[in-house]
Amino acid sequence: MKARVDITLKNGVLDPQGKAIQHALGALGFGGVDGVRQGKVIELDLAETDPDKAEAALKEMCEKLLANTVIENYSIEVLG
Repeated sequence: MKARVDITLKNGVLDPQGKAIQHALGALGFGGVDGVRQGKVIELDLAETDPDKAEAALKEMCEKLLANTVIENYSIEVLG
């Protein structure tokens, strides 16, 4: 079973990498970009076949390792 976890910084958390991307886009002539927030995507291949169990395991993975829940939000998508 495949799954995807999207991790983004919470609102209010400074995003220096996003600012650097925004600046670089402006330098390349893309002046209409008012803000950039960057994140990460983690794709996993799971042996689990039950979608509910897979989602529960993914939540636990995010809480324990994949996301820093103090400053990051995450969303889980079980792809089947």
